[in-house]
Amino acid sequence: MSKQDLKTKYLEEVVPKMKEKFGYKNDMAVPKIVKVVVNTGVGKLSQQPNFKDKLLPEILKEFSSVIGQSPKMTKAKQSIAGFKTRQGQIVGLAVTLRSKRMYDLLERLTKIALPRVRDFKGLDLRLVDEQGNLNIGLKDYLVWPEVNPEDSNVDFGMEINVVTSARKRDEAVELYRLLGLPFKKS
Repeated sequence: MSKQDLKTKYLEEVVPKMKEKFGYKNDMAVPKIVKVVVNTGVGKLSQQPNFKDKLLPEILKEFSSVIGQSPKMTKAKQSIAGFKTRQGQIVGLAVTLRSKRMYDLLERLTKIALPRVRDFKGLDLRLVDEQGNLNIGLKDYLVWPEVNPEDSNVDFGMEINVVTSARKRDEAVELYRLLGLPFKKS
């Protein structure tokens, strides 16, 4: 059995099965994954006195090594005293992945990262919204093989949003299942 990447699997296996099940007449009408958005919040870490000098560069390095792309720093739009944030303060990191990097991240997520999550029994179907987008939250980024737990001094979670071109939720769920995302048995 030859190694097959996720995009090849989509084109060769998923498209024909989706056309058969939902009656699409054209390959272009079959839903596809448009982009993957990965973000993380650094709100509580930004309160540390050495945040800009030590913590932020390490978070950027770890996040970039996992994703494979430099993130955009998101800043607070306004000051909120209850959260101890000031306007312009860095509160998170975000990356939008498309094409090859998107498929690579999804493949590593399904085959390596999710099985390493403690007590993982599959993704819940409630994670798919009405537009067919999948929203996965990881509490610990150490499940990625690119991260060495002994060398890491920071701890953060991340949210992965998979955006599809599906018009209905059931089409998107079938697309995810055929691509190999592990959903809970219902």
